[in-house]
Amino acid sequence: MEQCDLPRPPSRFDTVRQALPRLLPFLSWWPLVNRRTLRADLWAGLTGAVIVLPQGVAFAAIAGLPPVYGLYAAMIPVIAAAFFGSSHHLISGPTTAISLVVYATVSQLAIPGSPEYIRLVLALTVLTGLAQLGLGLARLGGLVNFVSHSVVTGFTAGAAILILTSQLGHFFGVTLPGGGDFLGTWLAFFRQLPAINPRVAAIAAATLALALLFRRLWPRLPGLLLALVGGGIVCHFLDGAAHGARLVGALPASLPPFSLPDIDLDTFRVLFPGALAVAMLGLAEAVSIARAVAVRSQQRIDNSQEFVGQGLANILGGFFSGYASSGSFTRTGVNFEAGAKTPLAAVFSAVFLALVLLLVAPVTAYLPIAAMAGVIVLVAANLVNVRAIRHIAVTDKAEAGILAATFLATLFVGLEFALYAGVMLSLLLYLRRTSHPHFITLAPDPASPHRSLVNVRRRPLRECPQLKILRLDGSIFFGAVNHIAEELHRTVLASPEQCHILIVGSGINFIDAGGCHMLFHEAGSMRLSGREIFFCSLKGEVMELLTRGGCLARIGAQNVFRDKASAIAGIVSRLDPERCACCRERVFSECAKRPGGEYVF
Repeated sequence: MEQCDLPRPPSRFDTVRQALPRLLPFLSWWPLVNRRTLRADLWAGLTGAVIVLPQGVAFAAIAGLPPVYGLYAAMIPVIAAAFFGSSHHLISGPTTAISLVVYATVSQLAIPGSPEYIRLVLALTVLTGLAQLGLGLARLGGLVNFVSHSVVTGFTAGAAILILTSQLGHFFGVTLPGGGDFLGTWLAFFRQLPAINPRVAAIAAATLALALLFRRLWPRLPGLLLALVGGGIVCHFLDGAAHGARLVGALPASLPPFSLPDIDLDTFRVLFPGALAVAMLGLAEAVSIARAVAVRSQQRIDNSQEFVGQGLANILGGFFSGYASSGSFTRTGVNFEAGAKTPLAAVFSAVFLALVLLLVAPVTAYLPIAAMAGVIVLVAANLVNVRAIRHIAVTDKAEAGILAATFLATLFVGLEFALYAGVMLSLLLYLRRTSHPHFITLAPDPASPHRSLVNVRRRPLRECPQLKILRLDGSIFFGAVNHIAEELHRTVLASPEQCHILIVGSGINFIDAGGCHMLFHEAGSMRLSGREIFFCSLKGEVMELLTRGGCLARIGAQNVFRDKASAIAGIVSRLDPERCACCRERVFSECAKRPGGEYVF
């Protein structure tokens, strides 16, 4: 007799081979690299490098950093996120919202642009990366789902207004107090209206107009970069430098220098709340952008792996003079449209950016700050998603309230608090909805061959005078037990002649100990008042907990049925025969067998 081979237990080598793609995710896409993909990735990388050059300079200005730090943030972090993330097309780097949160967090502790400010920003970046890496290693990628679309939309709209406000002085050539709040900055600006520098305003307006023109007529060209060049030319012809138009100055033609972040206990205590806000916002941005592109590329995204990639990007970025980064919607979209095939396109964009920085850094000496303000205003305007705001306002009033609260908190309270407040409001809304499950009243449809149960709100149907049929849509847990008990009492008071209640439990996903205790108590109370409560169509997990908790014994196994048909057949036979004899409703087919059955309609 031949002996069949038993399956071989997995060896240590098999275990390591299965774990490697998670530890080193680039191993999963590296076999896709060939001559054709390299050509496509090289072109996409070159396009991305041209796009990020003006963006990096502008974002650094928003973050209160020297311009070159925005370019540093688009080098090492981009490579780390490409190799250790899960998306094939996501491009990381500096973003507007992250830059603004960094500025709001650190500007209260040091003067923007000072060595102390830069030290704190790099420390904040490393703390942000550690928080993201920890969440990723713990496989908590689902946390990003708690940052709802309404929160992100309201936050980015508020951030756009704050960015525009921060550029008023640079755009119009007036001196405004640094670090002022939203209303204070605008009041100071209105007081400075007579002091507006017309040449500075003309340079900024010309740059903004050129950027809009390139985006409208030639969208494939690097419009922001060409607009900055145009702004520099306008500044030259207006002799702006001699009339109050300040210049950026030459960028250092060097690669990102190694920097050792200085994080002591005091720094950790002061920066960690802001780092956590930056981490959650950055993860929400990166994952949402990766998912949006994955829909078009037919790729599956691992949220937790993206957490790991973003965490390593920020940790390494902090050690190489880059401030906090995240996924960029603009550069990711350009990367995909340019034909990128693998994450090597992101690596090539970082390499090309380094080469561009080494070659053209001295040219930035002629770049006017007013031109950068014009570009930043356009970038800020693009953050306001009017279509999404209108859709949320029309679709869900509660979500619209969360959006408005997040938006107003961003403007008047603080960026970190606004993000936390938005998430907490979303959670409270979710808890309110889950703790208020719906009771739907059902009745047999006489037009259906089997008299199917339908919602009486959709079709006014006759109900049995002795039996109330309810469908419970929601789980029975500690947060919902009071609401369910109140609804049962309200139903009994509203229909006192219907002395029996059948609950269709197909919509009950789970029940906890608190829910079991509530049903135990309600079944006993109704029995004492001469009423009965029945259940049908309960899921296996619910039945198991009711049995284990002793609730089924109190309700009575004879009061729990497998499905609706067996429930109605079993309950009708137990109704009061005297009331059935004089009943003219006859809503169930089983009523024909009851006393007075000749009255079936």
